[in-house]
Amino acid sequence: MEIIIGLIIIAIGSFGQSSSYVPIKKIKNWSWESFWITQGVFAWLVFPLLGALLAVPVGYSLGELLSAAGADVFKVIGYGVLWGIGGLTFGLSMRYLGVALGQSLSLGTCSAFGTLIPAILKGDNLFSGDGLILLIGVSIAIAGIAVIGYAGSLKAKQMSEEERRKAVQDFALKKGILIALLAGVMSACFNLGLEAGAPIKATALAAGASDLLALNPIILLVTMGGFFTNACFCFYQNYKNKTFSDYTKSSGSIWMNNILFCALAGLLWYSQFFGLGVGQSFLANSPVMLAFSWSILMSLNVLFSNVWGILLKEWKGVGQSTIVVLVTGLLVLVISIIFPQLF
Repeated sequence: MEIIIGLIIIAIGSFGQSSSYVPIKKIKNWSWESFWITQGVFAWLVFPLLGALLAVPVGYSLGELLSAAGADVFKVIGYGVLWGIGGLTFGLSMRYLGVALGQSLSLGTCSAFGTLIPAILKGDNLFSGDGLILLIGVSIAIAGIAVIGYAGSLKAKQMSEEERRKAVQDFALKKGILIALLAGVMSACFNLGLEAGAPIKATALAAGASDLLALNPIILLVTMGGFFTNACFCFYQNYKNKTFSDYTKSSGSIWMNNILFCALAGLLWYSQFFGLGVGQSFLANSPVMLAFSWSILMSLNVLFSNVWGILLKEWKGVGQSTIVVLVTGLLVLVISIIFPQLF
């Protein structure tokens, strides 16, 4: 029963993340770099900070909790800087491929690297016992995501140029695929950062932090590193494209509208990792499910993002056979989530 509860919590967070790009469509008159870094303030600083503060035990400050972890703090932030490249290119992948295909390719790659690399670094044998179950589960997830990616390529062939631009304004298949793969590899550094922050979590638990919230300070450190990477790029783009005026010359109504939807997008995005931390606490008695939780989160993100892709009519105009391929890929993802629970 605890495993089911944990999966439901992770699924709720995943649905939030997959929905986070919907509010961005409501942003008006701002360049990509301006709204991306603005939502990042909320997604990578404000809400992670609030989440981390919830985890601080009575009688401690967040600074005291992190300083007790020593050099591990900088290691986690370093992974966050690398993840920031993934987060940045992740946003670009959806700019060029759309919500469904962009998230599918990026998160599929992220799922594999983010799940298997920590297991390898810990010395797990991926060809026997729990390691083999983990490897098969990840392989099923990647297969499902590959099928969805194939559906995306079929979609690109069947749609006219006008239909592509209507669904995704800046659609560019080859460029989008390369960016999505880079995003997936670098985004895996988020989970590597969470794994590297294990001593910080242990420190928090020893100080009296709740099991449900103990991952939150580590999430904050990773997202801080990611914010630095994204801020450098976005402010450079503001300078290059002369778009700093987005922040200074927008009308009051535009400002309020854009800040509101950026804040909503940031909250929804952060919910995936808040849910991951809480959900993992219910998976503690199942090492396989705990190790597989990252892949589960990524698979659910792909599942829900494609639901949004359908609702946003990104698949409008494609043939029935393409939809069958898409649904098949989604079903394989569901199987990948169920598979580890059978052992």
